[in-house]
Amino acid sequence: MRELVIGTNEAGQRFDKYLKKLLQNAPAGFIYKMLRKKNIILNGRKAQGPEMLAQGDRVKLFLSDETFLKFSSSVLDGPGDRRLPVIDMERLPFTILYEDDDILLINKPAGMLSQKAKPQDISANEYILSYLAARGVYQRSANQTFTPSVCNRLDRNTSGILIAGKTLKGLQEMARQLKNREIEKYYRCVVRGTVTKACYLKGYLRKGWEENKVCILQEPETKEDKAVETEYIPIQRFNGATLLEVRLITGRTHQIRAHLASIGHPVIGDTKYGAGVPQEGHTLYLHAYRVRFASGDEVTAPLPDGFVRFLETL
Repeated sequence: MRELVIGTNEAGQRFDKYLKKLLQNAPAGFIYKMLRKKNIILNGRKAQGPEMLAQGDRVKLFLSDETFLKFSSSVLDGPGDRRLPVIDMERLPFTILYEDDDILLINKPAGMLSQKAKPQDISANEYILSYLAARGVYQRSANQTFTPSVCNRLDRNTSGILIAGKTLKGLQEMARQLKNREIEKYYRCVVRGTVTKACYLKGYLRKGWEENKVCILQEPETKEDKAVETEYIPIQRFNGATLLEVRLITGRTHQIRAHLASIGHPVIGDTKYGAGVPQEGHTLYLHAYRVRFASGDEVTAPLPDGFVRFLETL
């Protein structure tokens, strides 16, 4: 028999979802069978699964050690803190823009993945875990079913604001606000051509047109084509280029890059969508600049040095 106590980062979720994370190699049918047979109980009583967990709840699992380890091994024996990248707290690979008990906002540099694409990748997510571990905020051994994680994604070569949930509460709340579009997201980018007025763009985005590339349609042709909305205003005009502030209303893959390219104003440095060769070592002049929460609070990420230097050359 094993007894587990629900902590802060495990409270606030359904009991069955918790069990599916704890015993992630187990078929769902096995978990519900164990609940029916009272081989897994909650606070000394039979449970169905939909119960919401609270901090301090006690879970008892009347399973053999062999069975428990078989179904939970990837959680308990997976990549631990020892596999996280070494981080210098005096020279972090990102800038911290905001942090409280539940969330962390960083300024991700261009060239850094938001999350792993391959198992061997080191992404912003791993650097954030290293930072939290170094501060004693995160210990894998104490969080069997929860790992802090980024809530939004930026393309590798897009710099700017990444939001991460440090706790389950923070992760769930940020995910909810992002899903409900309660967080307004603003970007700064330099596009080819002269833009003279603000514009509100609507269209439909299709994935798979080419490998890791999308296209914009005026009308949907299949149920896979997703509606996209993008709003922008010109901030500063140069000779053959314009600095825009873009409000991302929907959040689809490559949305800003593809939408602006579709109207003849691709982001400079975007070789995928037709805006030539990168300059100054900054591969894409697109930066997640500002977020505004439903509360009215805002967080801003300063433009990267390479971005600023490029503007000075125009």
